[in-house]
Amino acid sequence: MPTYDLIIRNGTIVDGTGAARFTGDLAVKDGLIAAVGKVHGDAAEEIDAGGKVVAPGWVDVHTHYDGQATWDPEMAPSSWHGVTTVVMGNCGVGFAPAAPDRHKWLIELMEGVEDIPGTALAEGMKWNWETFPEYLDALEEMPRTVDVGTHVPHGAVRAYVLGDREKPGAVPTDADIAAMADIVEEGVRAGALGFSTSRTVLHRSIDGEVVPGTTATKEELIAIGRAMGRVGYGVFEMASDMRREWDEFGWMGALSRETGLPCTYAALQSIAKEMPLDEQIAAMRAENENGANIVAQIALRGNGIIMAWQGTVHPFRLKPSIQAIAELPWEEQKAKLLDPAFKAQVLAEEHDFSEVNQDIIGLIMVVCGGWNMQYEMGPEFNYEPTAEESILARAAAAGKSGDEYAYDLLCEGDGKGFIYLPILNYADGNLDFLEALQNSDDTVNSLSDGGAHCGTICDAASPTFMLQHWVRDRKRGGKISLENAVKRQCRDTARLYGLDDRGVLAPGYLADINVIDMDAVKLGKPWLAFDLPAGGKRLLQKAEGYVCTIKGGVVTFKDGTWTGATPGGLIRGPQRAAMLEAAE
Repeated sequence: MPTYDLIIRNGTIVDGTGAARFTGDLAVKDGLIAAVGKVHGDAAEEIDAGGKVVAPGWVDVHTHYDGQATWDPEMAPSSWHGVTTVVMGNCGVGFAPAAPDRHKWLIELMEGVEDIPGTALAEGMKWNWETFPEYLDALEEMPRTVDVGTHVPHGAVRAYVLGDREKPGAVPTDADIAAMADIVEEGVRAGALGFSTSRTVLHRSIDGEVVPGTTATKEELIAIGRAMGRVGYGVFEMASDMRREWDEFGWMGALSRETGLPCTYAALQSIAKEMPLDEQIAAMRAENENGANIVAQIALRGNGIIMAWQGTVHPFRLKPSIQAIAELPWEEQKAKLLDPAFKAQVLAEEHDFSEVNQDIIGLIMVVCGGWNMQYEMGPEFNYEPTAEESILARAAAAGKSGDEYAYDLLCEGDGKGFIYLPILNYADGNLDFLEALQNSDDTVNSLSDGGAHCGTICDAASPTFMLQHWVRDRKRGGKISLENAVKRQCRDTARLYGLDDRGVLAPGYLADINVIDMDAVKLGKPWLAFDLPAGGKRLLQKAEGYVCTIKGGVVTFKDGTWTGATPGGLIRGPQRAAMLEAAE
């Protein structure tokens, strides 16, 4: 009988701790790493990793697979990019608890905030749950390529407690707040990894209303945080506009010190945030120096809208002629769009801003004509483009207006062209500000939004972008080491959520592993697929360079192709004890 289930031989091992890489073997037995270094013995399966990097599976702590995880075992696109663990339920949106008469409301909230087609959610989800513990039970029924963990989402909790009273500006009673805290405590005791909320005007329901957490008081938020404190674990996750009068860091610091639990927030350069990013980081560090544990989640590139005729957003969406054909079948729309006379008609029209909410009018103006901030997405697109690569500059060089140049770009490839608009994290026209943050212990690599923004964003590829751009190819500034990159996407993200059984290649840890050809790592060109339930659309992006991805000792992807294996399951609460017992 073989000594091990699997041996990976002769790989360049980057173990996730930040330690220097070394050449060696890795053995797997019963889903756990059994030995690292020089491995003797045989195995049922061996992989020759000579010249390849062997690293832990990526742990992505900011996703929105809350609906998809109930029907899709493959969990693409994150699983295509070496991710073996996802944490979902971020930004205060999710589907539990769910009163039977609030299903449509929750779907519309998710559709508005995260741009996940409501028709896909309505068809895909069975709603075989009401309470949060019942939702976890439903998640546990389906095996997947990855492990999933989740937060208790503020929007669902508020809707469950307040019912029809849940409107923007609604003020819950003391009894309401106590009921919300009880639901969160129940959810965390059942296995939720934390609680999430959103307090930004950029997050709105499909009807344009701000999400429930936006107007919550700090008293409500602290009461909910204390509920996790009673359990003894859980992460408080938040997206916020960081208005100074809200004193977000003050109450997060107080809550973290009182409960001993971490608070984490989306740290971005954003037109919606009152506090600049450097001021946010300084405020966070002041609280941490006073005993708090606040962690900034940072994105590794400009959080960008990918605009296309069939996408959710494009620069001409508010032109009357475009609105007039919006409900036509795509082939009929395309015939119009490619007609020179129709193009001239569209370019001659003014945008109709009459229905645009004034809170986001600045963003809409950038979408409709900010040519200095928009970039052509060619097959070898660099996600750190220069001013000379902007539509403004290229249109001038071509002797065209920005409007005409952008229109023509969208028409390329039979109407399947893309334009990139980094609305967040690109205020400086480069990513230099992220260099120092990627070497800080109070930040984690995050904000991929996997499973969300289906018609606008494709950032689930963030771990691959990290390897391709930040480790190997970046030319406009400094790079980061492979060891640091792996640590930040594995051990650091896992530790934030108490998942101490993964993210490191050492005996006793889960055998979640990537074998990577660093020379071949490459992001593919995005494309729009219509493969969600009810034909819902989503932007997808493949990766090259992943020789194989292994979850719990089982090969789930080989050369980018799913093997059909589904060794992943549901994570319930912290995993420290299981790892320590396994290592003994």
